[in-house]
Amino acid sequence: ILMKEILLGNEAVARGAYEAGVKVVSSYPGTPSTEITETIANYKEIYCEWAPNEKVGAEVAIGASIRGARSMTCMKHVGLNVAADPLFTVSYTGVNGGLVFCVADDPGMHSSQNEQDSRNYARAAKIPMFEPSDSEECKVFTKYAFDFSEKYDTPVLLRLHTRVSHSRSIVELSEPLPRLVKDYKKDVAKNVMMPAMAIKRHVVVEDRTQKIVSDVVSDGGKTGLHSIEINDSQIGIVTAGATYQYVRDALPSASVFKLGMVWPLPIDLIKNFASKVDRLIVVEELDPFIETELKANGIECEGKKLFTLLGEYSARMIRSALTDLPLPELGIETGKLPIAPSRPPVLCAGCPHKGLFLALHRLNAQVMGDIGCYTLGALPPMQAVDACICMGASVGMAHGFDKATDGEDSKKTVAVIGDSTFMHSGITNLLNAVYNESSMTLIILDNSITGMTGHQQNPATGMNIRLDKAPQLDLEKLCESLGVNSIKVVDPVDTFTCEKVIKEEMSKNEVSVVIARRPCALIPTGRAKKGVNVIFDTDKCKSCGACGRVMCPALVMGEDRKPIIDLEACNNCGLCVNVCKFDALAKGEE
Repeated sequence: ILMKEILLGNEAVARGAYEAGVKVVSSYPGTPSTEITETIANYKEIYCEWAPNEKVGAEVAIGASIRGARSMTCMKHVGLNVAADPLFTVSYTGVNGGLVFCVADDPGMHSSQNEQDSRNYARAAKIPMFEPSDSEECKVFTKYAFDFSEKYDTPVLLRLHTRVSHSRSIVELSEPLPRLVKDYKKDVAKNVMMPAMAIKRHVVVEDRTQKIVSDVVSDGGKTGLHSIEINDSQIGIVTAGATYQYVRDALPSASVFKLGMVWPLPIDLIKNFASKVDRLIVVEELDPFIETELKANGIECEGKKLFTLLGEYSARMIRSALTDLPLPELGIETGKLPIAPSRPPVLCAGCPHKGLFLALHRLNAQVMGDIGCYTLGALPPMQAVDACICMGASVGMAHGFDKATDGEDSKKTVAVIGDSTFMHSGITNLLNAVYNESSMTLIILDNSITGMTGHQQNPATGMNIRLDKAPQLDLEKLCESLGVNSIKVVDPVDTFTCEKVIKEEMSKNEVSVVIARRPCALIPTGRAKKGVNVIFDTDKCKSCGACGRVMCPALVMGEDRKPIIDLEACNNCGLCVNVCKFDALAKGEE
């Protein structure tokens, strides 16, 4: 009996990998892709791990594939940049066991620093890319991708989208295939990409692409999982993924060519579709990827002149751009809703980062920030972060600040990075700074978890993805082994001690490291015990407002400028206690 479940798109990808007989999965967490690997960890038959970064995860999956196991690696769009080095070359080597790269794009930048369109990687690396539009397709396309990978001796990219990854729909479950490992045979000409071998493999890659396109055309699109819906001939839409859902809602009578494989494109099939409609329109978010290819092949179409290059689309936007029909009704009458008060994003109550950033603010330091919760250190009340680019960049940028001014800026420039991000791509930057005799100070915010993506384990937590005990990295010994002579450990909530220690370290003419160590307030080791909260003595309070300026979500200022503490939200971290000069606040006891 076939069972059905309502699954997230990410959960459906995990189910597809399970049913496809995947043996090895290695990933780095990143929203909106994280739940794929977290769900796979529930399938005990699959070896699953969190890797230190996406490049490592990709290389683990490639190794498993060459050995003969079906393998997968998952990441968000910016993570694909980190994995790009092995991605481009494994296109040349091909596979033994099926190999799939799952990449989740984030149009609208719900949790990302850019709106990168990963379809460009498929074209550049000459790797087929499939794009599902709902959870059922997430499962089906994932299973199909492994068969496709082995049939054509190619890695496959599976492109997801925030709305597909994090939407739920019905998925039909099937029995899994056995987790087999194919025979391995040494093949230097295929798997060792020295120039002489790579030149010959490039020919194979180009022939492979032509073979795929030919097969797609010969079977009418089935090989590419394409579907063609011929309805009203006035408008024909070419689309894929999440935008297909918007198109169906906006224009239910339009003819639609829904691409399942977005690279390589079935140009001849699209030409045939175009001949059956009066007006051909490409609806795609972000880059004019499909539109550019169609026009380059002589297919007259419209696209970005009607739609924006920015952010997400909607059914209302599409209908408004293409028809005079009434817009779809909104689910709620927004005009009757009360206006919600504005609330700037703030760090959580009890967050271990805030006290340290307040110290940096008082020091008027130039702070090179990094990716994570602590990026909010750029906002009030801390206003401490000067720049933030990508994972691990803070260390290199601080070193660059130092060298750009011949060391003159070293006394006021620091790099701030989280423990997981440091292991992701900060270690080599620290090694570079030591080797090239920088005078920068690195602050590692060790909150004992990978925080922003939802509390995943990492090499410094002492547990693996399944929460089994694992070897635990010692950050102090690691920094010492890289050549750092001055390493200090502070509690970030002790904001004035942090200020003193950081000031001392910034004065040194060498690379120094400050480890600000306190567990995230949202994990068990960082939570206050039940019944332990900050105590307020109203008689001692001078209404100075110092505690309110901390902007803790658990503390607000009353009309009399005295604090009101939300005992349910308070995590008893003690930051407000530390900034109170009149002993009006004290840490509670159980």
